[in-house]
Amino acid sequence: MLRPRSLNQRFFYFLLLPVALLLFTMNFVALIYARNTMFDQWREASILKLQRAAHQVDMRLSRVKDRLGVVDHTVGSSFSSEIRECVLNQLREIEGVERVELIEAVQERGRHMPGGVSHGQVRKPGEGRPSQDMGHGHRLTKRIAEVTPPRYDSLVDHETVSVVKELKDDSGNSIGRIEVVMSFPYLIQDVVASTWWGSLRAFIVDEEGRVLICTTHGGRERLGDNEDPLELKTLGALREEPSGTILGEGHPPSEVSGFFRLQEAPWTLVVFAPGKEILAPIIRFRNTFTLVGTALILLVMVLIRFVTAGTVSSIQDVSRAAERIAAGDFEAVLRVRTRDEVGRLVGNFNTMARQLEDRIRLKEALDVAMEIQQSLLPTEAPFIEGLDIAGRSVYCDETGGDYYDFIHFPEHRPGRISVVIGDVIGHGIGAALLMTTVRALLRARMTQPGSLSRAVSDVNTLLCSDTDKTDSFMTLFVLELDTMRRDGCWVRAGHDPAVVYDPLTDRFNELRGQGMALGISSSYTFSEYRYSSWAEGQIIIMGTDGIWEAEDPQGRPFGKERLFDIVRRHRFESSARIVQAVIEDLDSFRGANPQQDDVTLVVVKAVG
Repeated sequence: MLRPRSLNQRFFYFLLLPVALLLFTMNFVALIYARNTMFDQWREASILKLQRAAHQVDMRLSRVKDRLGVVDHTVGSSFSSEIRECVLNQLREIEGVERVELIEAVQERGRHMPGGVSHGQVRKPGEGRPSQDMGHGHRLTKRIAEVTPPRYDSLVDHETVSVVKELKDDSGNSIGRIEVVMSFPYLIQDVVASTWWGSLRAFIVDEEGRVLICTTHGGRERLGDNEDPLELKTLGALREEPSGTILGEGHPPSEVSGFFRLQEAPWTLVVFAPGKEILAPIIRFRNTFTLVGTALILLVMVLIRFVTAGTVSSIQDVSRAAERIAAGDFEAVLRVRTRDEVGRLVGNFNTMARQLEDRIRLKEALDVAMEIQQSLLPTEAPFIEGLDIAGRSVYCDETGGDYYDFIHFPEHRPGRISVVIGDVIGHGIGAALLMTTVRALLRARMTQPGSLSRAVSDVNTLLCSDTDKTDSFMTLFVLELDTMRRDGCWVRAGHDPAVVYDPLTDRFNELRGQGMALGISSSYTFSEYRYSSWAEGQIIIMGTDGIWEAEDPQGRPFGKERLFDIVRRHRFESSARIVQAVIEDLDSFRGANPQQDDVTLVVVKAVG
């Protein structure tokens, strides 16, 4: 199977080659059509020339036949001397008639003179002519019952033609005949005088193909006696058709022939001519048409190649520039050569290259920001006696707005650890910066004395000074656990409540409470809520809405109940295993759907 490997090859195989084949095919079909049309016109012209020449012979013969037609009106009566003399005199007066005779059957039987005329013989002028008064003083006494049509008697070597009309009685016996001897040169003098007769090989032949006259030297007895294939083919055709043209062998044919049968005599006019001379206009047209057609096709091919060459060159430049950009070289700027679609493509490529460079720089900056943000998240949970803590964040972008932290300052808050989870509205750099700001403010404030609610209120006041001109805010949930007293407190700042699962009762209880999201109102005072006497095996789950709002391909949400079922199934396992199980089940549930929101989960389990 043909598989072009370059654009030039595709243009050649799928554009230039099909167009060339189409044009050559159209050119060939047009040439054949035009050649056939011109050849048909040549046939018609050739037949017309032969028809005109044959018409001259027919006109001369028709004068004699018309006069002989008077005899047809004597059928059923005797041929009186008055009618006889009138008909004979009229025949003698016709130009080209050399002799007219009325020969009675009794004369033929009783007289066998050397000059006697039989119906199958033609004489040269002056050869054995009977007396001029032959038939004078005699009359046909028998009644004429039938008059035969004229019969032509001729011999190749003679120069006269006899037109014979037989007279028969009631018994069908011949009682006489009228014979009109005409000059053969007179009959064909217009044919011989034509311009083509002397320059071409021409014949007049009878029904059997015997040559009556020809232009060849030495004479010919019969058409086709030289075994010429074209003559033999012509002889066969003239026996079946009244007129036609025959082509010889070769392209163009070495010789062509034309023939036309006379109307008044059983003769056919046959002409042979050199094919190159006769078909010269057709051959010139063919050569000129082929030359001009080929030149036009080549011109079209050159124009197509010229037009496509610029397109191919521009696309190749774009390809090479794309390779340079892929290698990190953003200095490649292409020159726009045209104003068409390719020119716009090149211009858009230059714009894309500049924007791509900016995006790559931004991507590099985002990668750095992601590294920084990831470094701000806990790499591992602190070891706190009596607690098993684990957490994980999965961002949908390079940077996210979800946040979790473990704040443990033994020197400031001995025996206490604060577990923090938050969710900044939106994603990307802005959310990451706001998360980083809250983390820094909260960590700094937790080193100072004061209650948990006071610390969160102070962070909110400071954050509002940065967000008062924006629509940014952040939800937060801070849970402080006292390992020595085995109790704790929490502050809820607009975030979803944490959930406590007790395996003994198989119940999930939410740590609710009032609280507004951070960054909305600087004067808002947060409330603190107490959590006392946790028991071994209890599990605290803190997460963001990216977990339970995740959807499967059918658009169904993950939901909190599914989250609780996972915790229940893995209640005897470690916090890290519970976190891993939730993330895996969430990925499986989402399927081919992309992650639309950040996912953060923290699990605290009471042990020992």
